[in-house]
Amino acid sequence: MKKILALLLVLALTLGITSAFANETIVIGATASPHAEILELIKEDLAALGYDLDIQIFTAYPIPNPATTSGDLDANYFQHLSYLNAYNSSVEEADQLSPTIAVHYEPFGIYAGTKSDLADIAEGDSVAVTNDPSNETRGLLLLQQAGLITLPEGTTDASGLTKLDIVENPLNLEIVEMDAEMIPATLGDVSFAVINGNYAIGAGLKPGTDALVLEDAAGEIGKLYTNYVVTRTEDKDSAWAEALRTVLLSDKVKDYMLTNEEYAQGVIPVF
Repeated sequence: MKKILALLLVLALTLGITSAFANETIVIGATASPHAEILELIKEDLAALGYDLDIQIFTAYPIPNPATTSGDLDANYFQHLSYLNAYNSSVEEADQLSPTIAVHYEPFGIYAGTKSDLADIAEGDSVAVTNDPSNETRGLLLLQQAGLITLPEGTTDASGLTKLDIVENPLNLEIVEMDAEMIPATLGDVSFAVINGNYAIGAGLKPGTDALVLEDAAGEIGKLYTNYVVTRTEDKDSAWAEALRTVLLSDKVKDYMLTNEEYAQGVIPVF
């Protein structure tokens, strides 16, 4: 009996020591490519700092922010500052989130659908754009950059425009608004499409070579549409957020973004 008690005591002490040194788990919501892929890359590095990473993959934009606000997620990694600003303006101040770690920029592009060259665009052709407020404005700005439409003077990313705000549409293009994640699957149904960088990469497109028109990463556009790890405000200076910042903003991650052939100039580090 004494031996059994002694063994039980040793076991209890061992479990207590193991528990005391167990890693803390960080739960992060992310879209699959490139965000979840980048997070997978730093799992071991983060574990060495005392944190295990639980990556929850989301396919639709509207879910991760409320899940972070509610505490179901510790953080998320999928969005740019303009999208976050739109979310924060729609919720109470206590529920607003903070852009905590600036990681990379994904340029928007115009991609071929049933037509392969913008020189062939014709009266009434269809162009798909995402339908969430911040990204639709961004998509329309890219169509204006390509000389296809004209938007109101002074339009910015915060303008919250839809196709109804187009001032001039000389070819009477049909602007098809839809959820961002659905657009790559419709390339066989529309003449052209404006696609978010992450969904383009996820669909096997290479922004640097496949996009007919690509946003210029230089200047304010690159800063405005930088993708952030987002947290609750009270967590932005936490020890786990600092550990995550350390492993994300590393040469290892930078080299991965720049040399991954599948990203093809579609994932640009900002650090």
